[in-house]
Amino acid sequence: MQTKRILTALLLPVGLLGAATWGTLDAKQPAAVTPSTAVAGPAQAASTLRFAVAPTGNAVRYRIRELLAGMQLPYDAVGETKDVTGALVFTADGRLVPAQSKVVVNVTRLTSDKERRDSYVQRRLLQTEQHPTVELAPTGLRGLSGQLPTRGTKSFDLLGNLTVRGVTRPTVWRVKAEFAGDQVKGTASTRFAFSDFEMNKPSVPIVLSLADTIQLEYDFTLKREAAR
Repeated sequence: MQTKRILTALLLPVGLLGAATWGTLDAKQPAAVTPSTAVAGPAQAASTLRFAVAPTGNAVRYRIRELLAGMQLPYDAVGETKDVTGALVFTADGRLVPAQSKVVVNVTRLTSDKERRDSYVQRRLLQTEQHPTVELAPTGLRGLSGQLPTRGTKSFDLLGNLTVRGVTRPTVWRVKAEFAGDQVKGTASTRFAFSDFEMNKPSVPIVLSLADTIQLEYDFTLKREAAR
């Protein structure tokens, strides 16, 4: 019995020391960080992939169904510009980097087959003297995950905030892209109502009817640039 008490007295400080030591180590451990909340470090940020809008092969257009006086059937009114700049940036594992991604369209260059329509769109609809550009700020991808492919055709959704005439709204673009090495070509489109961007639907005598929604289309060619 005396021997047991002596052993207990000898071992007890060791146990307390062990508990104190492990408690101190536990207190110093950082809280677990899930992938969704992890912040990219300098090494990860340095391995981004930047796909810039190429000097050629890019065009943005609007398309809206209308019926003009003197015509028997409605048709699509189309206005287009090729003045597009910007880039999309991705991490090495294929995640979009919203803070570094943007596409800018110079809408002062929009032209259609009718000067009268172009004048109305510029002055009344888009008010291009105050708002010369339309901007798309991509926020994510849906239907495309993992590292970006280098070959083949993929269809997916691009989510992004579209700013028209100073008004910003979330939009979803349906994308079909062809990947070929350092180049990506394809088409993207979205639809929205005039009221979504606080625009009044045109009402002029020559236009007998006009659809409530506008379709935006983007024929794109993106070129991969050297890693930054």
